[in-house]
Amino acid sequence: MKLHKILLTASILLGGLCASAQEEVVEYDFNPHFFGQVQVGGQETLGEGAFGKLLSPNAQLAVGYQFSPVFGLRVAVNAWQSRGVYKYEDKVNTIYNVNEKWKWNYVAPTLDAMFNLTNLFGGYNPTRLVDVNLYAGIGFNSAFNNKEAQAVNAKINGQYGLPNTNYPEWGENALGNIWGHGHTRLVGQFGADVNFNVTDRLQLGLEVMANVLNDHYNSRKADNADWYFNALVGVKYAFGPRYSTRTRVIETAPCEPQIIEKVVEKIVEVPVQVVEQKKEVQSFRRDVFFKINMSVITPAEMTKVEAVAEYLKAHPDAKVTVTGYADKGTGTKQYNLRLSAKRAEVVAKTLQTKYGISASRIMVKSMGDDEFQPYPDPVQNRVAICVAE
Repeated sequence: MKLHKILLTASILLGGLCASAQEEVVEYDFNPHFFGQVQVGGQETLGEGAFGKLLSPNAQLAVGYQFSPVFGLRVAVNAWQSRGVYKYEDKVNTIYNVNEKWKWNYVAPTLDAMFNLTNLFGGYNPTRLVDVNLYAGIGFNSAFNNKEAQAVNAKINGQYGLPNTNYPEWGENALGNIWGHGHTRLVGQFGADVNFNVTDRLQLGLEVMANVLNDHYNSRKADNADWYFNALVGVKYAFGPRYSTRTRVIETAPCEPQIIEKVVEKIVEVPVQVVEQKKEVQSFRRDVFFKINMSVITPAEMTKVEAVAEYLKAHPDAKVTVTGYADKGTGTKQYNLRLSAKRAEVVAKTLQTKYGISASRIMVKSMGDDEFQPYPDPVQNRVAICVAE
């Protein structure tokens, strides 16, 4: 009875040690998806006034598509209001001092290219709290409702008679670039945004951008480009899952049977002679090769998967380890780790679904482009190696 207790204690200890020899890691796969944005904020139009004196409301709607963890495109429509100012100070006759402001409306659709700096430099992780993006785009600004600028222009001409004093070539156009009806011109923009993850699909964001147009935008002739700057807050929503998850089993420290033997030696009070019978085990190996950047089993390689399945059916107690690799001469280390995992998983999935092999008899491992490459030829390292025993 005492011997039975000893052996039971030893087996429990051994099971505890072996349980620590494997670890499950959750990994994330990016899903391309559409997204939409709704934002509101303020605009500062560059002019002669101090910063904050030409502040006006601003709003933006956008729809885009995220092609990869780093790159996306969006069509944005920015609109509402801009402001201008005319200042003139006559140091001799203060009656001619002028400080007039006006506002007008606009709609500006643009096409923007977006680059996720967080994923580019920190690797893809959709569960992190913050993402930072840079973007640049081009589009059209359609301005309209410029009646206030026209009124200011007429007032300056009629009340102050300034054109002949400052810019005689303007004639009756005191502002220099006054326009009446709607006016459409090219606009370029660039900026950055910071997005905070709220749910798997919803983000809260802060965006700042600079926009540049020709000298006619604010009706003031200055012989240089006109600018306006927007600061926006809003929400961003993904129309579909941004990512999927999978669990990968990795090997940690192996079991040490010697530890159990030492524990048993101390517990056993009566020496017991054990005669070990070694059974010769023959392993079975097949290497399933893949094309570059692919995880699809070709018909020629499917025969190897079938051979592994036949071996497992002929040996009911055998199990198989499927280890995926990627050649380190192609792709980044992180991408190759995901690719090698997909190669191993597709072989394991085929064994289960096509040939009826139980999942409990299959272990999947991913080596990526680890320093150890099974073949000297990089092309042959695009492989999933199956070892059954």
